[in-house]
Amino acid sequence: MEIMRIDKYISGQMNGISRKDAKTLCRKNEVLVNGSVVKNSNKKIIAGKDIVSVCGENVAYKKYIYIMLNKPKGFVCSTKDGKSPTVLKLVPPELYREGIFPAGRLDKDTEGLVLLTNDGELAHKMLSPKYHVEKKYYVELKFPVQEYYVAKFEKGLLIDGGDVCLPARIEFVPENQYACYVYLKEGMYHQIKRMFNALSNEVVFLKRICIGSLALDQNLASGMCLELLHKDVEKILSD
Repeated sequence: MEIMRIDKYISGQMNGISRKDAKTLCRKNEVLVNGSVVKNSNKKIIAGKDIVSVCGENVAYKKYIYIMLNKPKGFVCSTKDGKSPTVLKLVPPELYREGIFPAGRLDKDTEGLVLLTNDGELAHKMLSPKYHVEKKYYVELKFPVQEYYVAKFEKGLLIDGGDVCLPARIEFVPENQYACYVYLKEGMYHQIKRMFNALSNEVVFLKRICIGSLALDQNLASGMCLELLHKDVEKILSD
């Protein structure tokens, strides 16, 4: 059980409702806790035990939310806008919750699977070296993929700056000699680009398609989001 303010509860459980909106609803007598009107948005409740209703509808408690995003180019994996918009701008109002963040990063010009959540523990496990969660990427190159890349990746490449990569896997795409799949268990800055640069090649397109056993939905268009069930998210740590 978790004790929290009623405005935080409402904004965290209702789609597209901010804390400011929740305070307004309280002032308008639209919020009930266990059948009684609550005008003070500071009131503490026990999430999962107290029955909260807003505008006549019960608001069930769901502690965490998990959102699959098919990230397009031009967005950054951050919670605050800088020179470029953050991926949170792509979350539709019906899925947005206060406190969500991207669990892991993709470069601004990299596309594909990003998990957005408010589950800090899961995000920590995803990113922790202890768990070595494997990520799969589709890569297109300036020059054809070479057979000797396989051994180089498996050994652990020395890249610019003196960083040594963990052993990684590369898989050929039979119908395209300029494309391959890369499997990594770490995520250094611009790592895949730097790995191919070390092999005198250049990445021209990069897309993450899997995190652990969780695959990007092929029907999810670029820039679109999809809410996941907890059992689906567990696939990330199932390997």
